[in-house]
Amino acid sequence: MKYSIKAVSYIISAIALWGVFVPPVGAQNFPVRPVRLIIPFSAGGAADVPGRILGQRLSENLKQQVVIENRPGAGSTIGAEMAAKAPPDGHNLFMISNTHFVSAALYKKLAYDPLNDYTPITQITNAPNVLVVHPSLPVKSVKELIALAKAKPNQIDYASSGNGGTQHLTGALFTKMAGIQMTHVPYRGSGPATADMLAGQVTVGFPGIAGMLPFIKGGKLRALGVSGEQRSPELPEVPTIAEAGVPGYSMVAWFGIAGPKGMTRDLQMRVHGEFLRVLKNAEFQKALRVAGHEIAFQETPEKFYDFMKIEAAKWARVVQDSGARVE
Repeated sequence: MKYSIKAVSYIISAIALWGVFVPPVGAQNFPVRPVRLIIPFSAGGAADVPGRILGQRLSENLKQQVVIENRPGAGSTIGAEMAAKAPPDGHNLFMISNTHFVSAALYKKLAYDPLNDYTPITQITNAPNVLVVHPSLPVKSVKELIALAKAKPNQIDYASSGNGGTQHLTGALFTKMAGIQMTHVPYRGSGPATADMLAGQVTVGFPGIAGMLPFIKGGKLRALGVSGEQRSPELPEVPTIAEAGVPGYSMVAWFGIAGPKGMTRDLQMRVHGEFLRVLKNAEFQKALRVAGHEIAFQETPEKFYDFMKIEAAKWARVVQDSGARVE
């Protein structure tokens, strides 16, 4: 079939005009395809567990699949950069955490602005870490671990999910406040670190409680103390590190949701509302408590942004005071 030049021009004009009136992906028709949740930590870690529980609930509510994409490494900066550069259409979301701001204090050059290259949505949880040791290490308390480390400086290794991560900083602050020297062994994510701890290749770690519960309850790892100011409901018999021998010690991780910079206000509020709908669900809250997390959220994205500003300044001070460095 042949068309005249004039007819072709009409067709092109019609297509252009049609495109003008096609509504963009906004709050009214979101989501139109699966939603990607970028988790900058390895599968099975402290961030992955609540992320997957959240993703499942959100999928049910949105009637669209929420796809978890683990992008671990470099203190969460790999996943953070990917999220910052993603389209701000609501279909690309990022699990942000205190590690995000720890890395901002540790790494001299980042390919993104850790605070202003993201659209804040809401916090999700607070989660303390737990000091665990392999059963082969002859210690059954924080005080015994400190005594052994003082007798054998730098001869005891502690694993972390990577340089600059919360596990690294939790361990660095512990060694400084306890006045001991242990050797830091960074891994590419919580999964590999946990595997080597279970095998006894590295005998000490400071992972999130969520992923450690089965190993602690199964006797494969021994819990000596939790890093928060209060005992964990899931490990009520385990003292805090502060009450077990390091007065004043406290370190708690948190996780939240952000999108790339540039999301429209309507879309930001739509996504925020969907997350609050899940976070206020009693069954979801119970599932997170069982996984070692405490529900924490803000009623507006602005409050979450204010929270993140405070956290950015706080973790910069913690990094400086602890002496932690990216090796």
